[in-house]
Amino acid sequence: MKRLILSTAILLVGLTAVTAQTEKKTLATATEKTQTVVKQAPTLSNAVQDYKEVNVSEVPQTVKDVVAKNFSDSTLSKAYVNAKGEYKLQLTTADQKEAVVYTDAKGELVKKELKKQ
Repeated sequence: MKRLILSTAILLVGLTAVTAQTEKKTLATATEKTQTVVKQAPTLSNAVQDYKEVNVSEVPQTVKDVVAKNFSDSTLSKAYVNAKGEYKLQLTTADQKEAVVYTDAKGELVKKELKKQ
């Protein structure tokens, strides 16, 4: 009977040790993933912060002409520029929806996004 109790105790201690090691590895893996995400986050926020707001009157006429030609039913509500001279333009359409258009300094369209309201 003593051997049975002793064997059971040894078995439980062994299982507890294996479980503890598995939990430790899982925790280490989760910590590594969290650190990876934290390292990537500043890259995303920098992309958003690269653009600085400027007055609509400061937008070059070539950019305004492209907006007027391609989005005749829209008005330019806000303008942003980055260090490369690329523009992020917020437009308000005739049906009160917002659109964001990206152009380069020459006025060539780079990207267009429609925001749902």
